[in-house]
Amino acid sequence: MRAPKPIDRVFLILGTLLMTAVTVQGDGTDTNWPSFRGPQATGVAEGYATPTSWDVPSGENILWRTPIPGLGHSCPVVWGDRLFVTTAISGEDDPMLKVGLYGDITPVEDDSEHTWKVFALDKRTGELVWDQVVFRGVPKVKRHMKSTHANSTPATDGKHLVVMFGSEGLYCYSLDGRLLWKKDLGTLDSAFYRAKTAQWAFGSSPVIHDGRVIIQADVIGDSFLAAFAVEDGKELWRTPREDVPSWGTPTVHAGSDRVQVLVNGYRHMGGYDLATGKELWRLAGGGDIPVPTPVVGQGLVYFASAHGGPAPVFAVGLGAKDDVSLVYPQTANDFVAWSDNGAGAYMQTPLLYGDYLYVCTDSSILKCYDAKTGEQVYKRRIARSNGGMTASPVAADGKLYFTSEDGTVHVVQAGAEFSVLARNDLDEITMATPAISAGVLYFRTRGHVVAVGGASNEASPPSAP
Repeated sequence: MRAPKPIDRVFLILGTLLMTAVTVQGDGTDTNWPSFRGPQATGVAEGYATPTSWDVPSGENILWRTPIPGLGHSCPVVWGDRLFVTTAISGEDDPMLKVGLYGDITPVEDDSEHTWKVFALDKRTGELVWDQVVFRGVPKVKRHMKSTHANSTPATDGKHLVVMFGSEGLYCYSLDGRLLWKKDLGTLDSAFYRAKTAQWAFGSSPVIHDGRVIIQADVIGDSFLAAFAVEDGKELWRTPREDVPSWGTPTVHAGSDRVQVLVNGYRHMGGYDLATGKELWRLAGGGDIPVPTPVVGQGLVYFASAHGGPAPVFAVGLGAKDDVSLVYPQTANDFVAWSDNGAGAYMQTPLLYGDYLYVCTDSSILKCYDAKTGEQVYKRRIARSNGGMTASPVAADGKLYFTSEDGTVHVVQAGAEFSVLARNDLDEITMATPAISAGVLYFRTRGHVVAVGGASNEASPPSAP
């Protein structure tokens, strides 16, 4: 790991002072962010004030900025005073990463030896606590020029840290960096099913619940959903899925009558029994390359997708059973509370915050819905430019954070009235969804993890775009 630059040392000193102030606030709300999108994949962290504005060059509200080598779209996860992140380091000096809105499906030609690593940082200071080389070798599949070989976000339960590198394997570490077990899951080829040479690399993240590691692997060939014992990696069940490649991460919902694994898909959205892997219900009719993670709240589970289909948003009752697919021209049925075709997101997971569901497209069009009824509250463009958005939004302290691929973070007021409170530049390409812990936002950019926090939440709202 390369030494921090002088500006990073300044951030570290200022950040240590600011972090002390930040951590004494709050009401004791859980500050762990254990997997993709945080607790239960909600994308929400409450109980602390979070910043509205910051500035990387001057260091305003920048607590620390730690360099991370290689490429990775995996998101930071936080447990206690530790932050964990993964990366894949190419043998090439400057591996290609092309962001923005374009339609090129050509994979990157990079047959150099890669090094896959996991880092543990002190979340208060950004200092390296430990790092481990997980795997070395030539990648078994290629990646899209907008993708990396470390897309999957780690998961932790406070004792185990599970990292997924697709075709390079599934690994479990202790939180002090000891390898506990590993699994070779074979070649997991997340290619475009209509053009199989367009390999895009694996993207689904692991989830830990009740001692089980859940893996969704919708790939070319034998797609499956599986559960492994977190203690030793023993396979507990594996359920085949007749679906095309997707990049969605499962969500586990524990209800009063059943615990189900909720998955997005093209042919097969739905729920599975956590204990056995048995299918509970299914829904078809989405976009053909689903990425967004299912989101739960208001007694409903929300699905979104786009690309190659009607781009729908579905709100499905958690008591669904059997096949709940809509038949045209239906927009609802006994189990589907509401739906909206043409509103779905391709890359971003929707955000449920309070009474509203926010769905943002990769071209930065934000739709706000009444989460229970599906009534559209507003539709507005967030960004001023035509750049893309891949990172999923998160929320805290009455604010929504949307991150453009160019590193601009758009801070939007939560609620029925659309208002952009601030726009802040991270000074680097940013594809990963941020983590939030104790009032601090942790952004993973192309070359750094950046901690943003502080007592100043004042900003003059700019004019709406």
